[in-house]
Amino acid sequence: MTAGYTPAEERGSRTSVAKVLIVDDEPNIREVVGLYLRRDGHTVVSATDGEEALEVFRESEPDLVVLDLMLPKMSGLEVCRRMRADRRVPLIMLTARGEEEERIVGLSLGA
Repeated sequence: MTAGYTPAEERGSRTSVAKVLIVDDEPNIREVVGLYLRRDGHTVVSATDGEEALEVFRESEPDLVVLDLMLPKMSGLEVCRRMRADRRVPLIMLTARGEEEERIVGLSLGA
């Protein structure tokens, strides 16, 4: 267990459960992020590339999206644009790259 983290059931939390879409081509990232979210009582769905992300997004209607910027088949920024065209949903962008331009574009898209 990570120091400072207490799962919802141990906190007695009554927060509503969210459905979270994790989009990342790295299995370890999907697994770790998903583990923490499930431990906190959330439902997790996932996708491994941009095209699959859009399909799962439309089918599952998540409450939150955790989106990697560097994806196969379609960039995370393009996935974000298309998701935003369908509906507004909170979105957290993940990236290993620290390029300021990508951060600005991501923020302008509402991430």
